[in-house]
Amino acid sequence: MRHALTAIMAAASLSSIAHAQLPGTTAVPTAPTAPPPNIIATTIAKDMDDLMSLYRDLHANPELSEQETATAAKLARRLRAMKFTVTEKVGGTGVVAVMKNGSGPVLLIRADMDALPVTEQTGLDYASKVKAKTADGVETGVMHACGHDTHMTAFIETARLLSSMKEQWKGTLVMILQPAEEVGRGARLMLEDGLYTRFPRPTHAIAFHDAASLEAGKIGYTPGFALANVDSVDLLVRGSGGHGAYPQTTRDPIVLGARIVTSLQTLVSREQDPFDPAVVTVGSFTGGTKHNVIPDEAKMLLTVRSYSDETREKLIRGIERIARGEAIAAGVPDDKMPVISVKDEFTPSTYNPPLFANQMGDVLKGHFPAGTVMETKPSMAGEDFGRYYRADKSINSFIFWVGGVPADQMAKAAAGEITLPSLHSPFWAPQADKVIATASEAMTVLALHILKRD
Repeated sequence: MRHALTAIMAAASLSSIAHAQLPGTTAVPTAPTAPPPNIIATTIAKDMDDLMSLYRDLHANPELSEQETATAAKLARRLRAMKFTVTEKVGGTGVVAVMKNGSGPVLLIRADMDALPVTEQTGLDYASKVKAKTADGVETGVMHACGHDTHMTAFIETARLLSSMKEQWKGTLVMILQPAEEVGRGARLMLEDGLYTRFPRPTHAIAFHDAASLEAGKIGYTPGFALANVDSVDLLVRGSGGHGAYPQTTRDPIVLGARIVTSLQTLVSREQDPFDPAVVTVGSFTGGTKHNVIPDEAKMLLTVRSYSDETREKLIRGIERIARGEAIAAGVPDDKMPVISVKDEFTPSTYNPPLFANQMGDVLKGHFPAGTVMETKPSMAGEDFGRYYRADKSINSFIFWVGGVPADQMAKAAAGEITLPSLHSPFWAPQADKVIATASEAMTVLALHILKRD
């Protein structure tokens, strides 16, 4: 494929788009080297049978977070066959593949590997039948309900394209397969295992995520904050239990918990700037064992979403204040104040530096047909890709969305005839060939732009 593609590329005329250099960072080349759309797209189309075979294999054989051993091994073999220098077991099950091709920028391209503890209900003939145990020892069905199988397949095609087009770029590719995105610690584990010290330090980083709210083949991007901080908070409400017939002899933690739930809503509705989005959701509220027994305690599990670190801190402190304040109002003694635990592992917000994001958006708009690429709203979902930028804010970082909803389903949803499944749903089945083809093309085009030959 390499020689045929090189010959076509050499004959193709290249477009040019001027861009400004970001202060203090590696210059973004002033003219993309991406060939006309039909060259990359045609090559991807020829590879599609192999890509769909890989996709179906990944989909049918998912692995939970930090258990991605077979997935990592099979993809590492493919990368070695493309002449990448491959290191396995980085940050646990992570894979780092490096290809040096002269002096120039260092581009990190990332895909995540882990699946979710979800029992698949798509009805696909290659649907996952895998069962596994979570880290807590719970047996569960396992499914790529977040589309990481499309991420990995497009990643492999991007690697294949770029390895066969070395005459068209120069610099260094650092392509990483990351574990444990779904539990928010995979990026941290790879960074702590020397991703930026054992391997070339990136000047640029790109990734994509499939989208359950965009039509298949459409591309969305968001300058600035794109995805949220995600915190998990446990709240133990304590009281004094007793007989349900004599509530006056108790300090009822159920009633106190209900007051706390209601008051927590004011953190966003009355204390938060409406132009700085935030979410505080009580996802679980449990307490008691019997109809006529008031328990000694109740437990709440919260998810807290924000963009800035300042807002994150404000929300967490607000939860503590409200819980304590309501307990005092209920007459709970000091030795039985609510106990609040913020999980150490949180998913940090993902930020696309606006100038770079707009430049990348312009490159994609210049390559794809009109109407394919659009600016989208930020999401309150979490994605630990943001850690790569947080670890070094001189890096030009960009994550974008690729739609996976078939056009006919999108039309039916718009007409109110159906409700679309979301990411993490057991019914989520993206139009995989369109996601893979579009994402492979987009990442290749961006890579050729960033790693442009003079």
